[in-house]
Amino acid sequence: MQRKTKINKGALGLLLPTILWLVIFFVVPTFFILIVSFATRGEIGDVVYTFTLGNYKRLINLMYFQIFYKSMLISLATTLLCLFLGYPFASFAAKASSRFRPLLMLLIILPFWTNSLIRTYAWIILLRTEGVINSLLLATGIIKFPLQLLYNNGAVMVGMVYMMFPFMVLPLYTSIEKLEYSLIEASLDLGASPVKTFLKIQLPLTLPGILSGCLLVFVPTLGFFFIPDLMGGSKIVLMSNLIKNQFLTARDWPFGSAISVVLMIIMVILIAINFKLGGSEKGSVM
Repeated sequence: MQRKTKINKGALGLLLPTILWLVIFFVVPTFFILIVSFATRGEIGDVVYTFTLGNYKRLINLMYFQIFYKSMLISLATTLLCLFLGYPFASFAAKASSRFRPLLMLLIILPFWTNSLIRTYAWIILLRTEGVINSLLLATGIIKFPLQLLYNNGAVMVGMVYMMFPFMVLPLYTSIEKLEYSLIEASLDLGASPVKTFLKIQLPLTLPGILSGCLLVFVPTLGFFFIPDLMGGSKIVLMSNLIKNQFLTARDWPFGSAISVVLMIIMVILIAINFKLGGSEKGSVM
């Protein structure tokens, strides 16, 4: 028993820096945001710590419901696009020879070597009216007038898919790589079609990777504000932009904190659902 206690103390000592980091940079700021969300805005934009539910009551408005709905829709569409594009690539990379796997993984990780803001500006150069894509299409005679490729929902989704694609591929690659391909071969040998084998064998076995990838994509896209700002312009207003504007432009910290708290609650619910489904799937496979 004494030895076990020493081992536990040693493990606690190793975890202590991580715990302190989480408490200082996550728990404390989150608690502060929660407190401010029940405060009021002063006349000069300061925070008056007078308890009120008015900030949350302001959210019961059709305009904010529309912004919330649009944010969820764009995040969901981004997640599905990343899944549909990432699953074939992850499957191809997992089945590739050991000689080419590191190269394929390098192609996925390579964009992280460049700042995300710079990559977003690169897309603006490609998509703007006088950009590379419109210039090529005009030069080849395919179009007569420049296309409006920027400052719309499509441009925002392109930027988000490009930014979040690696976060979908990596969990999928790990999950597909661990597959027992003997099960797939047995299914094909017993007369099942490739589509049925995929739906009945491969898809259920890789569901934990799918859920993890979807969570890693969906949750961050709800909080992105620089991509909608830069690639959507003033036409695209999402929850993330609304929060940013409340803190930096309107200087209404209590209302911005209330929106942030609601967004965090949604994220916690989604994470809990992911763990629940992942646990159930793990149990059924075992």
